[in-house]
Amino acid sequence: MTKIGILGLGNWGTALANIWAKDGHSVIGWTVETEVYESMVLNNVNEKYLPDVKLPGVDATLDIGEVCDVSELLILAIPSGVILSVVDQLLPHLRPSHVLVDLAKGIAPEEEGDSGLISAAIEKRLNGAGLTNPVVVLTGPTIAPEVARGVLTNALVAAHDRSVAERVASRLSTDTLILKAADDPVGAELWGAFKNTVALACGIVDGLRDGIGGDNLKAALVPIGFAEGRKLLILLGAEEETSLGPAGLGDLYVTSTSPRSRNRTLGQKLGEGKSLKEGLAEMHMVAEGVRAARMFRKRASQVGCPAPFIESLNILLDGDITAEECVRRMVEQSL
Repeated sequence: MTKIGILGLGNWGTALANIWAKDGHSVIGWTVETEVYESMVLNNVNEKYLPDVKLPGVDATLDIGEVCDVSELLILAIPSGVILSVVDQLLPHLRPSHVLVDLAKGIAPEEEGDSGLISAAIEKRLNGAGLTNPVVVLTGPTIAPEVARGVLTNALVAAHDRSVAERVASRLSTDTLILKAADDPVGAELWGAFKNTVALACGIVDGLRDGIGGDNLKAALVPIGFAEGRKLLILLGAEEETSLGPAGLGDLYVTSTSPRSRNRTLGQKLGEGKSLKEGLAEMHMVAEGVRAARMFRKRASQVGCPAPFIESLNILLDGDITAEECVRRMVEQSL
C-alpha cells in the first residue's frame, strides 16, 4: 500500500484518487474549493467535477500540510497557470522522502529553470529551498471519466533518473492504469501541452460541421499539427521517439477526438462562432490549450521555427480572424 496525496481535485485528480483508492492505496486529496471538499466529505462524491463516481475510499482536506503529513507520493494535479504558487505553499511541509509527480505540462508561467518547463521550475523552487525531492512527469492519453470508471489506459511516467520513473510507475500502476517508465521528461511534458493545440483545432472543425467542417478536414489538420509539433518540440529538447508514444501521438489522438476532451470542446465553441471569452465562460474546467498555444507561439519565435499552425490558432484566439479562416490558413500554409 502506498500513501498518496493528491493536490488538486479537478476531474483528473479525482479520477486518479478513485482508482488508486480502489487498488488498496491510502489516498487523501487537497482542494481550495469548499464546495468540492464538502461534497466529498458529506456525500463521498465530487459533485462539481466527477458527479457520477462514488469515492468511498478517498479522504479530503482543505489543509495542504495534512496531505504532506500522511503521504509519500504527492500528485500535483494543478492547472499549469497556478501550479508554482501551490508548490510555494508545499515547500515548508516537504520531507526528504516525498516524491513529487507533476501532472501539469508545458512551459512554466514564469519560464523558470534552464528549459522553461514546469517540472524544471518546480525543481528550481525545490533547490532554492535546499530540497532535493525527485520530480517526475505523468502524461498520456487519459480522459479522466474513462480512467475513473476503469477503462484500460496507458500512460507514461518520465524522469531524468529512469530508476525513479520505474519505481513510481510500478507503485502507481493498477489493473486498468498501465504506467510505463521513460527518461525523456522534457519530451513527455512538451507533448502533453502541445497536443492540446491540435485538440482545439479539431474542435473548431466540429463546430464548423454545418459549413466546411467534417472528418476530411479533421484528418488533414491532425498530421499538419503533429508534423509542426515534431519539428518545434525537437528544437525545444524533446527526443524524436517520444512523439510516437503515449505522451505524443497517443495523447494527441484521444484529446483531439474524444467528446469528453475539454480542449476539443472549447475548440468546438470557437468553431460555432463564440469568442474565446464566451467559450471559456461556458466551461468550469480548465482548457490548457489556450495557454499552450500562447507559449508555443513565443517559443517558436525564440528558436526561429516557422509555426503556421500555431500562429493561425493564436490569431483566431486573438479574435482577428474567423474559425473558417483559421482552419483554411492551417491547411493552405502547410502545402
